[in-house]
Amino acid sequence: MTEDEVYLRRALELAEQAAYAGDVPIGAVLVSGGIVLEAKNEKESRRDATAHAEMLLLREAAQRLGTWRLSDATLYVTKEPCLMCAGAMIAARVKRLVYGARDPKGGADGGAFDVLRSPLTNHRLEVTPGVLETEAAAQLQEFFRHKRAGVKKG
Repeated sequence: MTEDEVYLRRALELAEQAAYAGDVPIGAVLVSGGIVLEAKNEKESRRDATAHAEMLLLREAAQRLGTWRLSDATLYVTKEPCLMCAGAMIAARVKRLVYGARDPKGGADGGAFDVLRSPLTNHRLEVTPGVLETEAAAQLQEFFRHKRAGVKKG
């Protein structure tokens, strides 16, 4: 198992925790200078539209590392980031992004938009898409299938 798969598997576990709490199952892990931080979606529990796993991690990393510049950080997330999260990663100068499932309806790495690879931005991340993509996509599909059927996870 590669290092990317190890961290993505942990992100999938965090995503499962989010699902049990009633949030869309997205989990994320940030690795920087030997520090490992974790977060899961908390939009519903916090009643905050910006409480995406990625946003929570970027805030925590800035506090813990004492800088908003995360130029040696790798962020692992179970789903292709949205516009907000992609913009925040660019602003934070994240070095590398690794994600699982693509998001054709709202993703910002070529899904619905192509912000992360745009030559117009002032920073470009190294992007590795599709790591454990099958598992990540299945987790999201199961969550929304249950949601449509009115089945609560936890």
